[in-house]
Parts: sequence; structure tokens; C-alpha cells
Amino acid sequence: MQQRNQYRSIEDFLADDSFKAWVLTGYDPDRWEVWAVENPQRAALVEEARNWWLAMQVPDTQPSTEVTSAALQDTWQKIWQAEEAAVVPLWRWWRSVAALLLLGGGLSLAWYLYNKTSRTPGISYSDLVEEVASPMLERTNETDRPVLISLSDGSSVLLQPDSKLSYPANFVDDERRVFLSGEGFFEISKNPDQPFLVYANEVVTKVVDTSFRVKAYADQPDIEVVVRTGKVNVSSNSAAGTSHEGDVLLLPNQGIRINRESLAFEKIDDLTQENQISQKLSNIERLSFEFSDVPVAQIFRTIEQAYLVEIDFPIEKLRNCYLTTSLNDEPLAQKLKIICTSLGPNASYQIEGNVITVTAEGCN
Repeated sequence: MQQRNQYRSIEDFLADDSFKAWVLTGYDPDRWEVWAVENPQRAALVEEARNWWLAMQVPDTQPSTEVTSAALQDTWQKIWQAEEAAVVPLWRWWRSVAALLLLGGGLSLAWYLYNKTSRTPGISYSDLVEEVASPMLERTNETDRPVLISLSDGSSVLLQPDSKLSYPANFVDDERRVFLSGEGFFEISKNPDQPFLVYANEVVTKVVDTSFRVKAYADQPDIEVVVRTGKVNVSSNSAAGTSHEGDVLLLPNQGIRINRESLAFEKIDDLTQENQISQKLSNIERLSFEFSDVPVAQIFRTIEQAYLVEIDFPIEKLRNCYLTTSLNDEPLAQKLKIICTSLGPNASYQIEGNVITVTAEGCN
């Protein structure tokens, strides 16, 4: 049962048979009640998951026709008896019942909305974007696959479905600032004089050059930052009202999980030991970009798998072209530039959405 210490969402609890048995039958050999009260934050999530199970509970079998008829007959008999004994007409009795049902439903809905809104942190994507004075571009991924976004400084973002990114057409300030709602994998171009900041709800991730992933959906209680290369500093947004003491430095293969309500920081020193994260790493986080005497066509296939893009290149002209290079710390645009430079002065590339076109006459 140690795995339940890793539960972070209602879905985790709903998928646990032992938890279901405890909620529906009261049978508790795994001591769910004791485990829940050990941590106030955990107890709140357990209670919400418990309420979901109770709300979803329906009878496993339908009653027989005979049982249904007998129940209806008994109900009508009670109504007739009440009508004869009461001064209030039957239509008023029904109105009273309806009022009680509406009142009960309204109270339940109000309680549900209160719980949801009381647990929703105060900083949202729209709040952050509205505070920016300069014009911003916004990209929303409404597809079922990641979308590649190329920024003016050569950085790139692989934006996941149901996610948004706001960014300037050109970075002209002392800092390169973007705003994320959802999940995105960032590869940042090198510029020590102009640090790159990702604002995601209550958290700010600051880098100079590196690759990392930020996961910050509006309807989820936690924010995650995972580093692939380089290093980043993660801190709470001062607008959140409560600041975490100091920045948290993350190195490659490290991450952090931040609770949006309490702003509690949980640093993960080794992602390979964190199954919840390591099992969900995308291709771009798993694949290596270290190449030693590798065909250029194979390098292009690796890029296609990592970024989920399509690369159109002259296969026959590049059939005998091989390359030795390290592209791990480079954003996509720089990767393509290095490859084209190695092929010769006539090689070039163009990015249009998720399609990349490479033009080349061969290789040096």
C-alpha cells in the first residue's frame, strides 16, 4: 500500500479497489481512515474522492417487476392515507415535496461549488496575462497532439493538448517572459543577458539556457517542473501572497512538485525513482541527441519522433551523409541550423507549424 503515498488526484483513489471497499462497505484492513488523518492536505483529497464514490454508487441489479409494482402500490396507499388525514390538498403536498427536493439539491450544489472554489488558488493564467502591458500573442492547442511553437529568440515550445501559451512577437525587455496554462516542454536559446521566465499560475521558472517541462493545468492541484538539461530556478510568484523561502535550484533529472494552495515545495532529486513522473516522460525527454557518425536521415527521424513533426528532406542527396555532433542542449531551431551548416553552404531549413522543410544539395 506504499503506492498510495504517491496519489495526487481523485482518479488515483477511484482506481484503488481497497479504497472503494472502505468507502462502500466500511471494511478497512488497510487503515485508510488512519492514513488519511495523518496529513490535512491528504485528508481533504481523500474526502473528495470518497464523496465521488458515494455520488456514483448505483444498484448493481434492477428490481423485478413484482417488486416495483408492490413498491408503487405501497407509495400510493401512503399518499391516499395522507390526503384523507390532512387538511392540506394533495397538490400542496406535492409542492412541498418538490420544494424540499429542490432545497436539498440546491444545498448539495452549493456545498460542491463552495468546496471547489475554496480550493481553487487565486492566480490564474488570465490574471497573469492581463497584467502585461505590452501586446502578447496567444497560441491554444485544441488538437489531440503536441503543437510546436517557435519563438523569436530561437527558443521552442512543444505545447501539449488543452494548453495555452502567451508570448510577445519579439523579446525586447531585459527578461524574456511567457505565460503558460497547461503543459509545455521548453528549449531555451542561450542569452545570459536576457533570462527566460515561464509564469505558470503560482510558480515562476527562471532559466538562461536549458530544456525543461512545466505542467500547470488550471483544474489540477499541483504544478510540476522537470529538468532535462541545464539548470533552472523555481520560485513562487510574489502575487500569490505567500512566497516560498528562496528559489529551488533544479539540475538535470530533477524535478519539483508544488501544491498550488499551500505553496508547499516537494523537490524530486532523482526522477528515475519517481514513477508517477518517469513513466509519463515524453519522447523528447527520453531520446538522446548525441550522435556519432550517424546518417543524417536517422538524425532527422530522431527529431521527428521527439517533436512529433514531419521533416521533408532530399533523401537521395543525403543518403551518404553522416554526422557526429551533440544536440542535447540546443533548441530545435539551433539543432536544424547545426545540421544544415554541416551539410554545406547551400543547405537551409524552414519551419511551418509541425512541418519542417530541409533544402540541401548533398554534404561536404
